[in-house]
Amino acid sequence: MSAAIDGSAMSPTPDDGDLLTVDQLAERTGMSVRTIRFYASKGLIPAPRLRGRTGLYDAAHRARLELIGELTGLGFTLAAIERQLERVPLETAPEELALQRALLTPWLPEVDEELDRAGLDRRAGRRLSDDDVTTLERLGALTRLPGDGPATVRLHGAVALGSALEALDSGLPPELWKRSHDLIERHTAALAEDLMTLFQDEVLQPYRDRGRPADERRRLAAAFSRLKPITVQGVVAAFGRAVNRAIRERVDSSGGTDRHEG
Repeated sequence: MSAAIDGSAMSPTPDDGDLLTVDQLAERTGMSVRTIRFYASKGLIPAPRLRGRTGLYDAAHRARLELIGELTGLGFTLAAIERQLERVPLETAPEELALQRALLTPWLPEVDEELDRAGLDRRAGRRLSDDDVTTLERLGALTRLPGDGPATVRLHGAVALGSALEALDSGLPPELWKRSHDLIERHTAALAEDLMTLFQDEVLQPYRDRGRPADERRRLAAAFSRLKPITVQGVVAAFGRAVNRAIRERVDSSGGTDRHEG
């Protein structure tokens, strides 16, 4: 498609309102013109509206590209994105696409980063030994990368690194922390699955059964955004209470022999 046809070298007239050329759409979404054209060629976004020889894009195009960007940021492959969007018709309204984005937005704003060993040392604030790196990998803070490229590890965010470094410095055996990490991963994965199923069955499916009423979309997206911090805080508080309860039960079952006099 030439620039004259898709509008990459032209601007919409004032009568076009919020319609955008492909260049303007690229600027608004942070994607390159080439990427937008690629997604269009794959049928992931609708064809542009034509005004003469100019292709123009509306809010639905932008919302769909933002949804694709969210899926890409979550690590979805192109094939997985195509499968996901097969369930979202091309004529889907921008408000519905915004709800889809709200449901997919990561709960923790952690971004993976590929680093060489010197870069990892800078992130850690000190020189790490090979054994240190092995322990950090076992604790889920990073993944070693294969091959001979300049990047040697993929760091899974500053929070994960900080927690793993604290474990490394605790003086307790790394194997203990690895087993603790595995326990947390197993139980939180099950909790996340149960919570998602609950939200799906009790909120999303009734919304779909009611025909996706337009007046519910924004309210539902806002409610889901509030649900995230409330849920995280609730999990932390519930875990703290559970640990306190376990301590009390162990003390009670031992007859208080472990209790120190103040």
